Amino acid sequence: MRRASLSLLAGLALAGCVETTPPYPAGSGPSPVPSAAPSSGGPSRAGSVSVSDFAAVVSRIEPVAEQECRTRARGANCDFQFVVDRDPSAPSNAYQSLGPDGRPVLTVNAALIADVYNTDELAFVLGHEAAHHISGHIARTQETAMTGALLGGVLIAAIGGDPNSVRTAQDIGASVGARTYSKSYELEADQLGTIIAYRAGYDPLRGAEFFTRIPDPGDRFLGSHPPNTQRIETVRRTMSTL
Repeated sequence: MRRASLSLLAGLALAGCVETTPPYPAGSGPSPVPSAAPSSGGPSRAGSVSVSDFAAVVSRIEPVAEQECRTRARGANCDFQFVVDRDPSAPSNAYQSLGPDGRPVLTVNAALIADVYNTDELAFVLGHEAAHHISGHIARTQETAMTGALLGGVLIAAIGGDPNSVRTAQDIGASVGARTYSKSYELEADQLGTIIAYRAGYDPLRGAEFFTRIPDPGDRFLGSHPPNTQRIETVRRTMSTL
């Protein structure tokens, strides 16, 4: 159980639109987002959004996300930190993690900033990642992963498996447990992310067009993300209530 929980859970983070990147080597991690004036335009092609535009989006998303956090997740740490990973070799990615003090950290790398077509897409991505924290998805994922590891180990031990077999079963059980509700969590984050982006003054329907350009994970068994069409429909359905 200890090995499974350490190997899978110690560095757990939640991906937004693409797969999660590995931990950063010492000295090469993300840097805090600089302050900037609000963006005055709405770029509509890849490469048009800059880090300064990102900072302007943060200035509008952050207070809304923190208010939603205080309202929906009483007692949670709602002091969001937004950072930019400037590693040029890192694949396009955004994800939520927790700092050593439990502070929610929302990381977006330079490749994703270059991929989005406009600030509405960027605002939706940030709202989505903030929603993961507000909904407690890391803790919920850890809980199901540890339950899966425990059940896997117990089952193999019960049929006389050796220690190596038990550890392997724990690792597999933890992996399966972590993915059990991951698609549901992504759709929950899309729904609340839509609300956050909308209340910050952005157009989530335009923002969700980002899903039309990224690889579609399809509806794979134990896949980590739902089909892109399902995510877009979640945004549309949520917007119809706002």
